[in-house]
Amino acid sequence: MLESAEQMSVDAGPLSGYRIIDLTSYVSGPFATMLLADQGAEVIKIEEPNTGDFLRYSGTSRENLAAPFLTNNRNKLSVALDLKRPEALEVVYRLVETADVFVQNFRPGVADRLGVGEAVLRGKNKNLIYVSISGFGPSGPYAARRVYDSVVQSVGGIGHLQKGSRDRPELVRTVMADKVTAQYAAQGITAALLARERGKGGQHVEVPMLDATLAWIWPDGMTDLTFVGDENVVRAARVAELDLIFATQDGHIMVASVSDAEFVAFAEGLGQPELAQDGRFRTIQGRLTHWKALADIIRKELVKHKTDYWDARFAEADAVSAPVNSREQVVADPQVIESEILFEYQHSAAGTIRQPRHPIRFSATPADSARSEAPVLGEHTKAILQALDLSDGEIEQITG
Repeated sequence: MLESAEQMSVDAGPLSGYRIIDLTSYVSGPFATMLLADQGAEVIKIEEPNTGDFLRYSGTSRENLAAPFLTNNRNKLSVALDLKRPEALEVVYRLVETADVFVQNFRPGVADRLGVGEAVLRGKNKNLIYVSISGFGPSGPYAARRVYDSVVQSVGGIGHLQKGSRDRPELVRTVMADKVTAQYAAQGITAALLARERGKGGQHVEVPMLDATLAWIWPDGMTDLTFVGDENVVRAARVAELDLIFATQDGHIMVASVSDAEFVAFAEGLGQPELAQDGRFRTIQGRLTHWKALADIIRKELVKHKTDYWDARFAEADAVSAPVNSREQVVADPQVIESEILFEYQHSAAGTIRQPRHPIRFSATPADSARSEAPVLGEHTKAILQALDLSDGEIEQITG
């Protein structure tokens, strides 16, 4: 059982002492604020009283608690407020007066209509870091569209990039654009807080999902669009387009080589050292140009033995390889176990839960992924309102 909110201690984390008001839902915002909560920030999640965050009910669930919500909202406090009611909106204003960061991921214009736009909240707290996460930013032909991860993957070229040798584009089968945006948002928030510590004051931080996605895929996924004027030149296969997964006798293995020395090691592990002397494959450019021929050779050889056999051979040769784990195999992988990447805890409603630990390991100010479980909708409403010195009668008026 994790600590309750009243028992939570945020003294150790690098963001201890910072308060974040989180008016986000689904993934892009909650994932960002979860990272900051792991790092010690106090995150107060404001939700609609009757429904809450849609992610509460989305995906694999137990006891009406969805797995994605449990992971994206751990270490947070939940306050249920109907922002259409003036008295509830006033509570948000009072919380903002005490906050360092305010985060929202509405479509452009919605926050203003609700009364929580940047200009209004800046009037309540001039040093506030106000964060707007959106699909396409505040302007442009798509700005007002309803946006989910799949929309941004499609517009941003991810679907086409995933096509490879297949007949049609395919989306990445995880909400990549949402989570990439979340990571940029978390980094942007900490950078803005650092700038404020250095005397720059509060500011508005905008993180459009399309911007974040293009920035993330560009270095390797858009290489042939980097040199202006040469966009239509026929080039060798891009590294990002290579299919590096091959069938073995009992499964699949990933093999790769970037440097020429790595290819020599790979050829040795494959049992065909002469490949490293083949004029077509001696350089990285040659291997890219003649990738189809090389892949055919690899494919015919790897299917002769089991995955463990090949993985051991390539490891002995110091070549680049890895077994292609199923999701179930990931949990049991010896490296995952040795590194203690995953942990389990007893959730008060959902039973035993498995989640990944915070991926950043701080030597002096450790993050804590297990400080408190994801909250029940409105679990901390009364405690937070009492902390604002509101009477029981006032609280009843606000929440009733």
